[in-house]
Amino acid sequence: MFASIRGRCGPAKQLVSTVRAAVPRGRTTLLAAGLICRANYHKPVRNEAFKRLTKDDLNFFKTIVPSETILATAQVGGTADAVELEGFNADWLNKYRGNSQLVLRPKTAEQVSQILQYCNTHNIAVVPQGGNTGLVGGSVPVHDEIVLSLRNMNKVRSYDELSGILVCDAGCVLEELGNYVGERGHVMPLDLGAKGSCHIGGNVATNAGGIRFLRYGSLHGSVLGLEVVLPDGTILDNLSTLRKDNTGYDLKQLFIGSEGTLGVITGVSVATPQRPSAVNVAVLGVPTYECVQRAFKLARKRCGEVLSAYEFWDANCMGAVLKHHELKSPLSAEFPFYVLIETSGSNKEHDDEKLGALLEELMEEGIAEDGALAQDDSQIARMWSMREGIPESLGKTGATYKYDVSIPIPVLYDIVGDIAQRLESASLYKPGDMTRPVKIVCGYGHIGDGNLHLNVVAGQFEDRVTEIFEPYVYEWVASHRGSISAEHGVGLMKRDYLRYSKSPEMIAYMKRVKDLFDPNHILNPYKVV
Repeated sequence: MFASIRGRCGPAKQLVSTVRAAVPRGRTTLLAAGLICRANYHKPVRNEAFKRLTKDDLNFFKTIVPSETILATAQVGGTADAVELEGFNADWLNKYRGNSQLVLRPKTAEQVSQILQYCNTHNIAVVPQGGNTGLVGGSVPVHDEIVLSLRNMNKVRSYDELSGILVCDAGCVLEELGNYVGERGHVMPLDLGAKGSCHIGGNVATNAGGIRFLRYGSLHGSVLGLEVVLPDGTILDNLSTLRKDNTGYDLKQLFIGSEGTLGVITGVSVATPQRPSAVNVAVLGVPTYECVQRAFKLARKRCGEVLSAYEFWDANCMGAVLKHHELKSPLSAEFPFYVLIETSGSNKEHDDEKLGALLEELMEEGIAEDGALAQDDSQIARMWSMREGIPESLGKTGATYKYDVSIPIPVLYDIVGDIAQRLESASLYKPGDMTRPVKIVCGYGHIGDGNLHLNVVAGQFEDRVTEIFEPYVYEWVASHRGSISAEHGVGLMKRDYLRYSKSPEMIAYMKRVKDLFDPNHILNPYKVV
């Protein structure tokens, strides 16, 4: 049983916690979960300047990579069928879909270089692809672009156990890297619900944030160096393992968050922090979003140096995850909001005392009305599964519109109520009525970095639903000086809305950078800018 903290104000030393084990918390793709809805999005017109593939192109690529690493349809001289290319052509939500006839899976940066050099010379469009777990259509073709999959580039190149610096291929799966450095006393500075599928190269290309951003910051700080292949085939070898290098422009920062539009990341050097030896996790039930904020303020004050995660979600999210993951809430009742607090440190007694004092104060002040503290590794994993299982659970409920935005914390959750009200006014939504076109409007996210995941779950993707909140969502975010994309990038979904977060001057210079690195615009076309 979880240890209830309701009405408990005893000595902190009575609170029991254990070191969190490396419990897999991967996810099942929503495609496998049965989400088969199609989106009615406006696909950009194909740029006819791009060459259409022929058998000659396929024959050339066979001189670069082994035939078994190539998937090609009969249309370009291969033998694969559309089903074999399905996973490369459709995104994680099955919302964005392309029609690539060719997938190349190189094993080295040199092979990537030869492929891109040929494509640049012949004006062939290319989409770099990692684990394909993105949510904005950035990692799949729009039309018939070649898919350049990095999944065969999955080796650890070196690891310094003293400094914790890891150098690896871009196609390494995040969870596998976590296990690798975990066996050596370190942790990856990035942790995602999709870590069982996503690739470190894709994480860097989208500047993924994740649930440990509060503790370890962004990849702009953790990534020490990159190996990148430019569109003309040039290999930029900057796999530095130095924490300090003040020699001119830090070019790697351009590629972090560039979404594969400037170059293909093939290698990553990243600093991995020391693994904490004492981990505590508690889940609280709170009555209002104001209490979510008050609890966060106290958590930073009481547990600042050991606070590693502070997550929240609302009642609609909780209902979906308990239903579809067949979980039982550790709390005694239902609440409007839930908070997960994690502390990670090196002194168990010290951390227990700090968390105990925090929980005691939260209960006494009425900020939290109920709570539970994990007693062992399995309970820690179950608490995290409630938070990390939300995206998949919502996907099982219906077609999910997802908006990953940054908003100042005081008004972070207000947008959820505003969107719900607009949908209600249009008679498309009524809380609790699952027969309406829109079934659920909910929000969850990372309070520590002001990142909200706004979700609208409908029976199917359709224009009459989309038109209610697009571009209203982006207008709302812009009016509060937020960002229309906090973690997942711009991709295709938000390309035409970039102006809500970037000034005309900034967008103009982004385009100039794109023109400089990729003058023929062959890399991930139609995306970002």
